[in-house]
This record gives sequence, C-alpha cells and structure tokens, in this order.
Amino acid sequence: MNSKSLALALTAGLALAPMAATFPAQAAQSPIKTFDTDNDGTLDLAEVKKAASAVFDRLEKDNDATLDRKEVGSRIPKKEFIAADPDNDATLTKDEYLALVEKLFKQADPDNDGTLDAKELKSKAGRALVRLIR
Repeated sequence: MNSKSLALALTAGLALAPMAATFPAQAAQSPIKTFDTDNDGTLDLAEVKKAASAVFDRLEKDNDATLDRKEVGSRIPKKEFIAADPDNDATLTKDEYLALVEKLFKQADPDNDGTLDAKELKSKAGRALVRLIR
C-alpha cells in the first residue's frame, strides 16, 4: 500500500469512527454472538425465544401485556402482524409474538436440525426473525 492510499484509508477510518460509536453494540454484533448462550455457533429455538421475550418486554410500553402496531413499529410488516393476531384484537400477546418467532424460526431452518447458523439467519425468514429478537 503506498503512502497516499494509507493516508486516505486512515482518514476515512477516523472520519467514520464517531459514527460507529452511535450504534448500539448489539446491532454491530452478529445475532449468533449476541444470543448464542451455549456458545455452539448457532441459535436454537430456546435462545431465540429468550431474546424475543426480552424484546417483547422492552417494547411493551403501556403495561397492557400486549404489543400494538405502534409498539412494534417496522419490526413486523402489517400483513404479517394481522396474520399473527388470531383473535383480531389489533394487538399481539407475548404468546402470539413468540408463536410468530417460532414460525419464522422454522421457516429459516430448512434442514430442520433445530438450529440456525449464520447462513440461515441471512435468509428472508432469518432476517425477519432477527428483527424480532433485536
């Protein structure tokens, strides 16, 4: 690397460093590093549900034990939210939220081994699942 390229790379790194500090550490880490409590390099359903339960509790602001569309924001597309709401009360209970998480987990696990690796988490269902556990 010549000195011009090195100087440019260092300048870019210094310019971008403050932006990195503005993102939560969890968002910067892979979901596996963040939620893999048994350190096997994959996520199982129990690990995913534990993370999803914590997210539900964090999002549930009005203490009614449910999440409405406003509380979930863009985590769940409207069509998917409606499908996950079997009683049609325009809210998701924790059980309904976790049922959606389990559905997405199974969709993201095409080999049915009960775990999700990094590749499976990058699938469409895997990405949707990650939105529900972060």
